[in-house]
Order: sequence, then structure tokens, then C-alpha cells
Amino acid sequence: MSRAAFHRMRLPLLAAALCACGSLAAQDVLIRDANVHTATAGGTVLEGHDVLVRGGRIAAIGRALNFNDVPEIDAKGRPLTPAFFGGITGIGIEEVSGEDATNDGTLALGENAKDMVVRPEFDVTLAYNPDSILVPVARVEGIGFTLLSAGSSAGGSIIGGQGGVVRLDGGPDPIGPRTLFLSLGSGAAGLTGTSRAGQWMLLDQLVDEVRGRIAPDSNNALLTPSGRATLSRYLGGNGRVVVRVERAADIRQLLRWSQRQNVRIAIAGGAEAWRLAPELARADVPVFVDALANLPGNFDQLGATLENAARLRAAGVRVGFTQSGDASHNARKVRQLAGNAVANGLPWEDGLAGLTRVPAEAFGVGDQVGTIAVGKRADLVLWNGDPLDVAYVAEQVWLDGRAIPMRSRQTELRDRYLRGVPDHESGALPLAYPASTR
Repeated sequence: MSRAAFHRMRLPLLAAALCACGSLAAQDVLIRDANVHTATAGGTVLEGHDVLVRGGRIAAIGRALNFNDVPEIDAKGRPLTPAFFGGITGIGIEEVSGEDATNDGTLALGENAKDMVVRPEFDVTLAYNPDSILVPVARVEGIGFTLLSAGSSAGGSIIGGQGGVVRLDGGPDPIGPRTLFLSLGSGAAGLTGTSRAGQWMLLDQLVDEVRGRIAPDSNNALLTPSGRATLSRYLGGNGRVVVRVERAADIRQLLRWSQRQNVRIAIAGGAEAWRLAPELARADVPVFVDALANLPGNFDQLGATLENAARLRAAGVRVGFTQSGDASHNARKVRQLAGNAVANGLPWEDGLAGLTRVPAEAFGVGDQVGTIAVGKRADLVLWNGDPLDVAYVAEQVWLDGRAIPMRSRQTELRDRYLRGVPDHESGALPLAYPASTR
């Protein structure tokens, strides 16, 4: 085969070869003639450009790059994007939603209000399982990283604990700093004496404990020594606190509290955030919306609208995306959220940024992932069409330049049960069964 013919090989064949070459070879690749959506602040699109990956990092971006010692892939003008953010999920800490033994995202140490303990030092990343079946299910859909969430539940507190960003590359450890999770509004009122007003009372007490205004050995103290040390890191503006909140009135109080205590917040949900868009922009608070939320699921969401993302961005708010229900198993749908926001007024480039640059920067990993730029990790996705349109799919995903096998439990089941029509006359078992059992 001539060298020219080799470079014209179809993408799936070459990707499979890269997967079999071992990690060192797979970290080097030259992707030719792609429409490179860099997801940088200017929304730059580089048409017909090549991207060179060396040692798992992006080494060069340009036209007609010439490196004879690197395997090449012809993108044929298709879109190349950074690997996507899967939203705020429990991928790797939640396997089966209905089986408690496989869920590690919440902490419940007290059975009623009088037993309340607040444990911000709880860190869900310690339970992360990179071998979770959910990892490849999300990954083949173009998702390269997610923020693990620490949730609040009965027997816990409005401060769920800490999470962090994990890349879906099979590595066991998170990257970047930890993130603290806080739940406010009617959904968390059961943890604060059935009143959302009690949430601010408890938050002020926790601040008093951290600042030494309530002694550690006080009968009223809610924090352990480790908890005080952990919470103190977030009160000085050094860490990010993700707040699950929907109602405009609660968001208003949250802004006042965060400014008073110097807390860097991000909002998850924010169904009525558009009503406070200018204030959120001035405070530089990123909002991660569910862009499919257009009907009130409760009294905190009466102002829900499909134009939430567009109105927030028009005011200057950084907008990202996350799902409000079963986000771990349906992480692939996060790009549908972005596409839906674009269909309702959000500029396309901002839809892409909400899946890439915005979450990466908000959660402290923007120096590694979220954009296509020289020096960044080569976490890339080649699409066969518009990545914000669910009619198109990811053709190949690279993480640190390694071509990821485009297989998951779901694709294996699909292939197993779509082999063909069984021969019922012969009495053989259906073709879905392995040959050894038929």
C-alpha cells in the first residue's frame, strides 16, 4: 500500500489500529483537515486545519502540517471539538439508581433534625470507580469529563460534601481542586426544620463556628475539627461552592450571603436565574442550567422558561449545562440541552462553550481541558455533523491523544441482539446467544 493510500484509510479502521498500538503510539496523532472548534473565548473556528498531538498534548495547530512519523487521520472537513463536559453527575459513584449499595454520593449520619451533623469534609471522589459501566456509555457520546456531585439527603445536611472533576480516561483520581455542594430552597427545607429561612440561620452558625465565634466543644456546634478546616477554605474565596437552587428569591439571598462571606459560588439548576441575570453577571456567578426545564416541576420553578440560557448569556452570565434528573445514566443527553438552548436563542458558540470551556474554567481545570489550544490535553472528539444536533454522533474520541474504543455495554448489547433472525425451524437458540451455547 502506498503512503498516500495509507493516509486515505477510513477513520474507523485507523482508530481501531491506534487502539491496538499501545499507549505510547496512541498518544501521538495528526488529525488533518478538520473544522476545529477551539471553544476559546472568541469562539474561534479554524476551517481545514490540522491538529498535531504529541505525548498526549496538543503540540501544533495549523494548515498542511508535515510530520512523517505520526499516524494520520483525515477528518475530511468534519467538526473537531474538545471532549464535552457531562454535567454534574454521579458517574463512577452511582451504578444502579435503585440499589443503595451502588450509590456513594450522599451521606446520612443522623436520622432526625436533632441528630444533624454537618460534614463538609465528606469527599465523594474517594469512592470513584473508573471501571463503572457508566464511564464508556458516556464516553462514546463525546463526553470526556464530569463533576462528581455530593448530594444532600434525609439524615444529612444542606451541605452535601465535596466532589471534583474526573476525566473519563480510566484514571482513578480527580483532577483540579475540590468543589463544595450546597442545597437550598424547598427541596432542602426538610433538612432545616421545614423552612428555607432555617437554611440561612444554619449557614450563619456554620460561619460563626469556622470564625471561632462558637467554641468547638459547644453543645450547639455542628462541625467537627476537620469540617471547620474544610469549610474555612471555601469562605475565603479560594474554592468553588456549587449551590443547587431554583427560585429567584432564594438566588437573591444567596448572592447577598456569598458576597458577605466572600464565597465563590456557581448555581446548578437556576430555573428562575434569568430574573436576576444582571446581578449574577456582576457577581461573575456561572449558572449551569437544565435547558429542557420549561414547565414548573414545583413552586420554586414557576418562572421556568426555555429561554433561560439565552437570557442569562445576553446579560453576560457564563452559562453551562447540567441535567436535573438521572444525570449519571443520561449524561449523553447534555448536548441535547445545549442544542435546545441554541434553538431558543443562545448563540451556537455559547452552547459549545457551555459544554467545554465554561465548566472547565468554573471548576478549576481550564488549564488542562475545555479548549483546543497548544499545550492542553488532547481530549478531542471528531463528529460526523453538528455536535449540538442529536441527529449526529461522535465518530472518534481521543483522551490524552489515545483513541478510545467506541464501545460500551450498550453498543455490545445492541450488536448482540441485532445479529439477525434466528432459524426457528432448526430449533437452534436465538443468534443472541454465544455460539458455544447454541
